[in-house]
Amino acid sequence: MRPDDWHLTDDVDAFLARAGGFLRSRPDLHTMALTVTEALRAQGPGAYGAEAPLFGHLGEPGEVRAAFHRRARGLLSPTVLTPEQADALAARLAGLGHVLPGVSAEQHTAAAFAEAWRRHTGATPALRAQRVRLYRLGTPIPPDPHPRGRARAAGERDHEHLVRWCRAFTADVGEDFPADDAGWSGTRFAAKRFTFWETPDGTPVSMAGATAMVAGHVRVDPVYTPAHLRGRGYAGAVTAEVGRSARAAGAHTVVLFADPANPTSTALYQRLGYDPVAEFTVYDFT
Repeated sequence: MRPDDWHLTDDVDAFLARAGGFLRSRPDLHTMALTVTEALRAQGPGAYGAEAPLFGHLGEPGEVRAAFHRRARGLLSPTVLTPEQADALAARLAGLGHVLPGVSAEQHTAAAFAEAWRRHTGATPALRAQRVRLYRLGTPIPPDPHPRGRARAAGERDHEHLVRWCRAFTADVGEDFPADDAGWSGTRFAAKRFTFWETPDGTPVSMAGATAMVAGHVRVDPVYTPAHLRGRGYAGAVTAEVGRSARAAGAHTVVLFADPANPTSTALYQRLGYDPVAEFTVYDFT
């Protein structure tokens, strides 16, 4: 395999014209690529900023075997790669002078690319401690016990509440969040559709977000309950409702990511009918 078997572009429409069918063939494994490219396509080139994103696919249209995307200055995010494919991609990018801060991918792919990048550039890969596991909804199972209350779609009047809870969620999982509301539009939450679980008196006690449907799939993200309200079944109820709504709207694939080191959340999602698909890891390059 030659490095130039990888075809690169900074045009999201050209990339999707060639690799879109491959991405849609496994919407669960390719959930990040599908949602990121859809967001960039919808926003148009003006949203790219000073540095355009980068996309690539391996093979010819109709015979694409792998792909990757990278937001401006962000981590490289490839689909599942063999060690040979990872080596060819690393050689291609290194030969063109690309500098990468790291790679985020299915765990074996991430390890293979990190090692290939070390060989081709001399960079030192460092494995992040946090992993995430991808789950796909099989047969939905109603939460048991089912808390009293109801689900309600969040609207414009809930914006301040959503910002506050998304900020708290990112603090819990170690992500950055803009210091003021002006940065909300640049977060990964701004385009999500949110659902609250409310108690009978109308008090929101938990929330779950969901991506827009792309290629017949929806990703549930994030799921958050304030610490003092946990353990009462609220997260299970709102997660189940978001999955039910997605299926009712026509989604054939519903997925979510969870921390495998958190036994509470992983057990909850499996009780709701979510099955594990793959584990993902991140390597930072120094």
